[in-house]
Formats: sequence, C-alpha cells, structure tokens
Amino acid sequence: MTEKKTSSNVVWHQATIDRKMREELNGHKGAILWFTGLSGAGKSTLAHAVEDALHQMGVRTYVLDGDNIRHGLCGDLGFSDADRVENIRRIGEVAKLFLEAGTVALTAFISPFRADRDRVRALVDDGDFFEIYCKCDLAVCEDRDPKGLYKKARAGQIPEFTGISSPYEAPENAEIVVDTGAQTLDESVAAVLAVLRAKGVISK
Repeated sequence: MTEKKTSSNVVWHQATIDRKMREELNGHKGAILWFTGLSGAGKSTLAHAVEDALHQMGVRTYVLDGDNIRHGLCGDLGFSDADRVENIRRIGEVAKLFLEAGTVALTAFISPFRADRDRVRALVDDGDFFEIYCKCDLAVCEDRDPKGLYKKARAGQIPEFTGISSPYEAPENAEIVVDTGAQTLDESVAAVLAVLRAKGVISK
C-alpha cells in the first residue's frame, strides 16, 4: 500500500457552508459514481449517458474522464503500476471534493487495481461511493477497440496495457454490475438510475 503523504505546516479550514447545506440547495444528495472496466468496455460512454439523464432531472453532475484528466491534473504520470496508483489517488481526492460540494461526481477510469478503488471508497462515508463495474469480455473490447490501443498493445507498441500485459482486477462487491457487452446503453443507464433511486441519491 502506498503511504499517504501529508503536507507540513497546513491546517484544515472548516467551511461555514457544509455539504448538507449544499445538498439542500441542490435538491439531491452528492455521490461518487465510479465506473471501472477494461478499455473499450464503455465506461466513458455510460458515464456521460448517465450524466445526461441526471442533468435532465436537474441533478448537478460532473464527469471526470480518464483521458481528459491525463491532459492536465495527471499529465505528469505514465502507466507504470506506481503511476496508476497515484493517478487514482488524485482522482479520488478530486471526486471527494465534488462530493463535498453536493454534486454527483462520475469517474470513468480503468482503475485496474482493486486496492486503489477500495482506497477511494475509504475516503468517504458508507453510501457515498458506488462502484459500477462495466463488465465486458476482453474479446468484445478488442473487437471494438475504439482507439486502436489493443492492436498496438498486441504489437508490443504499448507496454503495461491493461488486459494484455498488465492485469485488471475485477470488482468483487460492486454496487452495480452492468454487462456492457450484452445490454443496450439505455438498459445500462436505467440500471444505474434504479440503484441511485433505491439508495436515495435521486428521487425522480
């Protein structure tokens, strides 16, 4: 486990406006929806489709997308195991800030290591973190290969590629499992929204 580093000479400032007040203003609870799965499993597609559905309900949302984050916040990181751990650590902290703002934060990252996802879950209270496993056979993901990454990985052009030369540890107790290889996008969105309603994140 990576040791958590804390800056020296800093003191936590307690805000006068807390999460509960922000949630009351928003009219819904905050949550972290953590979409995980292989490259090509449909994480980003599903996350953005869920965001669109929530937005139409008046829910405040924001999608943290893996590729986009690596253009800025995590632009200094590669794809070694250590860098993957740090990438997810940073995203977890950012997602927690969105949660404290009373927002539904949706993250679309491969996040291949179970321990890293569990570490993010441990940052927040029970009921705030929803692990959404976009389950899809490797063969289907390779057949889709929207970015041509699997082809490059098979050719040895991309080292440490998840599912080919680097492992993916599937969730064991995800709140939501969506078979993105068999279900339609509408069916997948409906499955996510149903759980959010059942858990009281949204009411519509």
